[in-house]
Amino acid sequence: MAEATLDLRGLPKADAYRELAGQLESILAGIDDPLTGMSTLAALVHHGFGHLWTGFYRVVAPDLLRVGPYQGTLGCLEIPFGKGVCGTAAARGQTVIVPDVNAFPGHIACDGRARSEIVVPLFDKRGELTAVLDVDSERLAAFDAADREGLEELVRRFAR
Repeated sequence: MAEATLDLRGLPKADAYRELAGQLESILAGIDDPLTGMSTLAALVHHGFGHLWTGFYRVVAPDLLRVGPYQGTLGCLEIPFGKGVCGTAAARGQTVIVPDVNAFPGHIACDGRARSEIVVPLFDKRGELTAVLDVDSERLAAFDAADREGLEELVRRFAR
């Protein structure tokens, strides 16, 4: 299979996420392995939108995240719940959007070029938190409600 990664940067965000969702479903048709799904989703979002860093931190122990499939420079290896944006989203079980990471108390700088961030929790079929999707941008205020809605819809596939 030779799927091309779509460049979604010229589309309105709602349209871009619909296109990406269709591509994701097509690529992963018949595949139910979560790591394959995470890897594919990270690549599609990262390259489709041209982000700095896109990937998953998996829940590996009570209150501990460990880096999973991602695209970009090296990520932090482990993040405790409640620490940084990823740990905060994991502890709350809610999406966190940070327009300026330098204004976020306790921000963990894995890549000093990051200026804004969105982190979306991923729940399994039982409703248990299994990972968070972390997306970083070099631009301030790169993420908004359309990103929240689009990314939350994409990670819902893991609960099906």
